[in-house]
Amino acid sequence: MTANVPPLPDQPRDERGPVFREPWEAQAFAMTLKLYEGGYFTWSEWAAALASEIAAAKARGEADLGDTYYQHWLAALEKIATAKKLVLDTDLRKRRAAWEKAARRTPHGHPIVLSPED
Repeated sequence: MTANVPPLPDQPRDERGPVFREPWEAQAFAMTLKLYEGGYFTWSEWAAALASEIAAAKARGEADLGDTYYQHWLAALEKIATAKKLVLDTDLRKRRAAWEKAARRTPHGHPIVLSPED
């Protein structure tokens, strides 16, 4: 992590820093850091958004098996980005639908690639 970003509770880590199971987790992490470093939100705002997502999942009774941390991270990133008007909610929904469409047509084990019709 950058020197100005404190570690977050429950974040998957090893002795070198955060660890990621999938490329999208690292990408969501990197986007969050770039937005924070760009001054779009404070680290306190980010920590509160992430804590809120984790608390909401617990309130819904979702099990915490250690594999959902970055799902909460992504949900928090989407919410803070729309709240700060960095992305429109409609654009976010369109992009999510495009990825879902691309995922449905992609054979298991192959990379998901967006095409112009998505």
